[in-house]
Amino acid sequence: MTQVLTASKTRPTASFTPPTARPTRRRELLHWVAVHALGIAAALFFVLPFVFVFLTSVMSDQQALTRDLWPRVWEWDNYGRVWHTPGFLTWWRNTLLYAGLGTALTLLSSIPVAYALAKFRFRGRNLSLMLVISMMMLPPQVIIIPMYLFWAKQFQLSGTLWPLIIPMAFGDAFSIFLLRQFLLTIPNEYLDSARVDGCGEFRTLVRVVLPMARPGIAAVGLFQFFYAWNDYFGPQIYASENPAAWTLSYGLESFKGAHHTDWNLTMAATVLVMAPVIVLFFFAQKAFVEGVTLTGVKG
Repeated sequence: MTQVLTASKTRPTASFTPPTARPTRRRELLHWVAVHALGIAAALFFVLPFVFVFLTSVMSDQQALTRDLWPRVWEWDNYGRVWHTPGFLTWWRNTLLYAGLGTALTLLSSIPVAYALAKFRFRGRNLSLMLVISMMMLPPQVIIIPMYLFWAKQFQLSGTLWPLIIPMAFGDAFSIFLLRQFLLTIPNEYLDSARVDGCGEFRTLVRVVLPMARPGIAAVGLFQFFYAWNDYFGPQIYASENPAAWTLSYGLESFKGAHHTDWNLTMAATVLVMAPVIVLFFFAQKAFVEGVTLTGVKG
């Protein structure tokens, strides 16, 4: 009898939640929702259109024309049908060439100019900066006619993407300004130490400035890549006459016209166009946000 009483005393009791714990958790949840209400509303405002596009992209041809919001049968083959559409791979390759090569040329040409405007002291530096800022205020539509005549008549490059890629090798006003503002945040003591150790300006730029400016370079690179990837105006002007030079943004318009009743295929093509940009931003968002927030700390 004594052993039974001892065992009953030492037996662990089951844990239970106090009656006041659930109301407390509920109040904490409601408080969190109330504090973040605007953020939740903004997130839903931006996310729900993507959810709608994705759900429509996996519907059948008949269901896509109805008011249904949820697929009855998940038609993943829609992406395969879009991917094997004649010309789609060509649009993809042209877009990668335009966005990738254009971004690389923009960075190579803009970084030295931004470094000079940020760290060098020379006569006319402020005037040069004002010229860069004034170029940012000039809409591209204003100069499109003389630029088209220049590339089409003088160099016979109409029907290609080279009139859009080659100018990026000569710098971009927005990229120069953004990089210049970020380079101003790098202390001059690091540069002076490199010069004392015998580094020239080029080695100082490569060995000291570039590693410290990675967030700013990442932000500028993403801005330029997104611009080129989504550019519709430029390919429409220069490459519309040659389907072999179309990009995804311009080819998507043609695809939509050919499949104007197949909303599921149109949405699947839209997802395939958006997916690389979303994935790239997802992996580079930390450097992107850091580069944008640190830009403009010093004037």
